[in-house]
Amino acid sequence: MALLSGNEAIAQGAWEAGAHIGVGYPGTPSTETMETFAQKDGVYAEWCPNEKVALEVAVGASAAGARVLATMKHVGVNVAADPLFTVAYTGVNGGIVMLAADDPGMHSSQNEQDSRYYAQAAHALMLEPSDSAEARAFAKEAFELSERFDMPVMLRSTVRISHAKGSVEVAERAEVAPKPYEKDPSKWVMMPAYAKLRRASLDERVAAAAAWCEDSELNRVEMRDTSMGVICSGAAYQYVCEALPDASVFKLGVVWPLPKRALQQFREQVDALYCIDEASTYLSDSVRALGVQLDATPAALPAQGELSPASIRAAFGLDVPAAAAPEEVPARPPALCAGCPHRLVFKELARAKCIVCGDIGCYTLGALPPLSAMDTCVCMGASVSMAHGFELAGRFGEPARVAAVIGDSTFAHSGITSLLNTVYNVGPGLVCILDNRTTGMTGHEGNPVNGITLQQRTSRELDLEALVKALGVDDCAVVNPNDMRAVRSAIKDALANSEALSVIIFKSPCVLLRNSFVPGAPYFVNGNCTGCGSCISLGCPAISKEDDGRAVIDTAACAGCGQCGQYCPVEAIEQLEGSAR
Repeated sequence: MALLSGNEAIAQGAWEAGAHIGVGYPGTPSTETMETFAQKDGVYAEWCPNEKVALEVAVGASAAGARVLATMKHVGVNVAADPLFTVAYTGVNGGIVMLAADDPGMHSSQNEQDSRYYAQAAHALMLEPSDSAEARAFAKEAFELSERFDMPVMLRSTVRISHAKGSVEVAERAEVAPKPYEKDPSKWVMMPAYAKLRRASLDERVAAAAAWCEDSELNRVEMRDTSMGVICSGAAYQYVCEALPDASVFKLGVVWPLPKRALQQFREQVDALYCIDEASTYLSDSVRALGVQLDATPAALPAQGELSPASIRAAFGLDVPAAAAPEEVPARPPALCAGCPHRLVFKELARAKCIVCGDIGCYTLGALPPLSAMDTCVCMGASVSMAHGFELAGRFGEPARVAAVIGDSTFAHSGITSLLNTVYNVGPGLVCILDNRTTGMTGHEGNPVNGITLQQRTSRELDLEALVKALGVDDCAVVNPNDMRAVRSAIKDALANSEALSVIIFKSPCVLLRNSFVPGAPYFVNGNCTGCGSCISLGCPAISKEDDGRAVIDTAACAGCGQCGQYCPVEAIEQLEGSAR
C-alpha cells in the first residue's frame, strides 16, 4: 500500500502495465505524472518540445510495438489534436494511453475545457478515475484496452484527482515484450484510399468498445434510496457522495462511449434521475442524446468552476452547513519572485509605452500592477504571431509600436514557427525571448534551450542566437536582463528601428535554480530614502513601504540582484557588506 497522488498513481499503473516509454510536455495539473514515471526502473521517458510532437513520438513507438504513456494538460490536447484524430483511424500496435489533465476553475490555465469532448470527437475510448486507487487501476487497464480495441485510450483527470493523495494498492511490474512491427501501409499510411478503409474499421472498433462498456466493471452502480438517482464521474462523484449520501449513483469510469443499455436500466430503477457534471454539460447532453430521460435539478449547478458538496446541496434545495468564517489575513497577490530576471524587461517595456503581446509562462505576471506591461496572452506561441497581426493592422490605421514577449521553453514549444512566419512575410517589430534557463511555470523542467533532459541523459543546449539568425533575423542581440541600462538601450534601439525585425534574447537564470543562480548579498535602504516610490514600482515582493512612505527591504527575501538600486535616484539602496548567502 502506498500514499499516492492521482498523477503518481497513473505513473504507477502505467509502469505496472509494462509501459516502455513515456513522453509529454509539462503542464499543470499533469506534470508530476511523467516526472514520476521517469524515475521508474526499466523505462525511457522524455519531455518533448510540445504535445503534438509527444503524441507523434508515441504513435511511432506504438507502431514499433512498445507500450507508451503520453501526458499533457487539457490545452495541450489542443496542440496534439492533429495526430490524435488520425491515430484513432490507424489504431495501435503497442498500447497508447494519453493522459488529458483538465483544470476546472482555471487554477493554472487560461481556459476551462472538457477533454471528454475530444474523446467523443476523435472516437477514442476514455476512462475517468475518481481517486488515486482508480487512477492506478484505470491506467493499468487502459493499455490492455488499447491493444484489445486497436485504439488509443484517453485517461481524463482533473486538478483534484491529479493532486489529491489517497491509499493505493500497488503491484509488481508486468514485463511485456514489445510487439513485432508488421509492415502494413493500409493501417499506417493514411492516404485517402487507406483512410476510408480505416474509417470503416474505426466504426467496428468503436462498436466493440461500446458493447464491452455496457458490462464493464469500470462503471459502478451504487443503489441506495431509489427516489433519486445521480449519474456522475471523476471528482464530481466524490462531491455527490458527500452532498447526497442517500442517493443511488451510477458512477461512470468509462466516459466515452457511454453504456446506453446500462444507463437506461438505471433510469428505470429510480424515480428521478439527474446528471451532475463539473464546468461542463458533457454528461447530461450525452446521456440525453442516448434517449435516457433526465430530470432538471431544482436550481442550476454552477456553469463554470469547480463543484463542491455545498454547491450540489444548494442546487437541490438542501441545507448547506455554515462554513467557519476565515480569519482576517492580508492579501497575497501573485508576483514575480524577488530577483526575477524578467522584471526589468517588463519595467522598461512599460516605460517605452509599447503594446506588449505576451505568452504562457510565469512572466504572464508582468501584466499585473505595478508593472502592468502586458496587453495580451492567449496561448503558447501566440505572442509572436499576435505582434505580427498588430503590426499588420497598423498598416491600415494608426501604426503602433509592438513587442512580443516569450519564454525559452514556450519559444521551443511553438514560437519558432511564429517567428518564421514573421520573417517569411518580412514583418518588422520586436521579439523578446526571456531565457531564464528553465521551464519555470510548471516546476523547472528541462527543455531544448537549456539542454536538460527528463532522465538527465547527455544532450545539448539549443543555441537561440544561432537559430534566430538562421531563421533570417539579422538584428539579434543577447542582453543581461538584470542590467537596467542595457535593457533600456536594447529595447529603445529595437523599437526605433521600425522597418526591421529585431530579436533580443534576455538571458539570465531563474532565481529558483540553485545550481545556476547564486544569490548576492542582500540590499538595504539607507537614510537617503525620500519615499519617491521608484523602487516600489518594480513590484518586488522583498520591497515594501513604511508608514511614512519610505522604502524598506526584507533582507531575508532579497535575492541580491541589485535591480532596485539601479532605479533609485538618490542612491538610497546599498548592498550589505560581508554578508554571504
